Amino acid sequence: MIRNKVVLITGASSGIGYQTAELLANLNYHVYGAARHINKMDNLKKIGVKPIKMDLTDEISIVQAIEQIIKIEGHIDYLVNNAGYGSYGAIENVSIAEAKQQFNTNLFGLARLVQLILPYMRSNQFGRIINISSMAGRMTTYMGAWYHATKYALEGFSDALRMEVKPFGIDVILIEPGGIKTNWGIIAAENLRKTSVNTPYAQHALEASERMHKLYSSDKLTDPIIIAKTIVKAITDTRPKTRYLLGYGAKMLVFLHTILPTKLFDKLVQKIV
Repeated sequence: MIRNKVVLITGASSGIGYQTAELLANLNYHVYGAARHINKMDNLKKIGVKPIKMDLTDEISIVQAIEQIIKIEGHIDYLVNNAGYGSYGAIENVSIAEAKQQFNTNLFGLARLVQLILPYMRSNQFGRIINISSMAGRMTTYMGAWYHATKYALEGFSDALRMEVKPFGIDVILIEPGGIKTNWGIIAAENLRKTSVNTPYAQHALEASERMHKLYSSDKLTDPIIIAKTIVKAITDTRPKTRYLLGYGAKMLVFLHTILPTKLFDKLVQKIV
């Protein structure tokens, strides 16, 4: 039997990752919170969370972080892949370098972590990998091609991974939030504005940016603690679901994407975002 329940959470310095780390630490899990800026986790240290520096776009950083945890604990039982960001802008305007950065953060860094951790999970015949995807992996919004591409890719990656590791007692779980009240949307809206100024897409993109900014500044969105509690549920339940679709707009928009003709859904989305 595994004596200590060891959890690694990426993107733990704010929002969903921060609150998940706090909840799990209070349940006596050995929590390692990974982020580029670990000084933001000073309060988490007080309840036992161990900050660990990690940049998902830096192979050396990822390897060193895992080696550090294994040296202390000997195993990692739960991996919560939470880190990520949204890069919005018309496809013509967003540089391929920025698109690659989006994939490196949202998919390839995550995949490298999975590769490094799987041998330890297999040796214990137990493990859970919780990938924080989005409703953005099930439907597409306006001017968000590269972000959606990473989330659609993460969905396919997770489905394939789940089948591969099932024989070793390892679960792969997708959390698919809708609109969450974090800085994510404000940052995405600002990126959209910056990439669109003085381009043929400026008018429509700036209007979309304003709508995003207004939405993510409102009280309509779901509190991150709801998502954090769902992640904890995925970790603690004996038989967790494969997918958890929740949060503002998630179930409704994914449902409408399923039943509406494509052109009609396109018009709907362009009015919302």
